[in-house]
Amino acid sequence: MINKLNLENILFLDIETVPETQDFSELDDTKQVLWDAKSQYQRKEDFTAEEFYERAGIWAEFGKIVCISVGYFTFQGNHRRFRVTSFYGDEITILKDFKTLLISHFSQAKHLLCAHNGKEFDFPYIARRMIIHNMELPYKLNLFGKKPWEVPHLDTLELWKFGDYKTYTSLKLLTNVLGIPSPKDDIDGSEVYRVYYEDKDIDRIITYCEKDTIAVAQIFLRLRGDNLLSDDEIIHV
Repeated sequence: MINKLNLENILFLDIETVPETQDFSELDDTKQVLWDAKSQYQRKEDFTAEEFYERAGIWAEFGKIVCISVGYFTFQGNHRRFRVTSFYGDEITILKDFKTLLISHFSQAKHLLCAHNGKEFDFPYIARRMIIHNMELPYKLNLFGKKPWEVPHLDTLELWKFGDYKTYTSLKLLTNVLGIPSPKDDIDGSEVYRVYYEDKDIDRIITYCEKDTIAVAQIFLRLRGDNLLSDDEIIHV
């Protein structure tokens, strides 16, 4: 089925997230108690709630988005291009700019969103952060009342499972086995907290996020049996 999809109708994306504050101590008392309860299962007795706080970015209730990178295909005759751009800065601005992109260019029924593990992470995370900031959800993220076949989302992790729901395959592993250049040649997700709060190097995070977005598109091409993107086909805008 994916071979029949028009690549120009798909928006590929990746997000980077961090805890909402740099330090656990910056949370108010109520939020500290809530974090303690929320993280108890994952950290067990190995870490205190404060020690585990660096990982809070993976929960939308305790984290925030610092970058959304998107990519889309354009074709002019035989010339294929993959255009990549990023939204970063204040989270509300990131979300508003991303929403504007969806409404203005990817709002029709034919349009789809694609991410790796997007159905479990990227798409619900963006939607939850929009609701937290009192933003109306764009149609492509509003899943209330939609039947499964009406959800306009593609997930390269789900496509790779081929119906096997027991395992998780990371983006790094999948690019390796498919012969795709690794997007994790500098930092990985576990280091985003440090690079954002300690190094204050948002440009490094943007580069990392854009590499992940390109990797998602490359995986999608491989699953279709298409040629991978070459460096000169990728345009950063």
